[in-house]
Amino acid sequence: MRLSEIIGAQARDGGGHRLGTVVDVRFSYDEGMRPTLVALLVSPRSGGSFLGYERRSVDAPALIARYLRWRHRGAFLVRWADVRLIGDGWVEVRDGYRKFAPALP
Repeated sequence: MRLSEIIGAQARDGGGHRLGTVVDVRFSYDEGMRPTLVALLVSPRSGGSFLGYERRSVDAPALIARYLRWRHRGAFLVRWADVRLIGDGWVEVRDGYRKFAPALP
C-alpha cells in the first residue's frame, strides 16, 4: 500500500456515513528508526493540507494559522488499529472508534 492511496481518501464509519477526508498520517519510530503507521488525520470540512499548522508551536504568519485552523476545525486522528477496510478512494473505520486531537507538540 502507498500513502497516496490513503491521503485524499474519504473516511467513513461502518454505517457508510462520511467522516471527512484523510489529509495526513502519523508515524511512530522504533529504536531502529523504522517507521510504523499509527494514525490517520481526518478533516471533516477540507481535503487540503494543514501545511504544518496543526503543530501547537506554529502560529506565524498568524492570519494563515487562524485560517487553516478554522478550515480544519473538527479534524481528528483515527488510530490505524481502528481502520477496518481500505478501498479505492475510501477508508472505513470500525464501529466504536475513538477520535483523538490532531495537534502535535
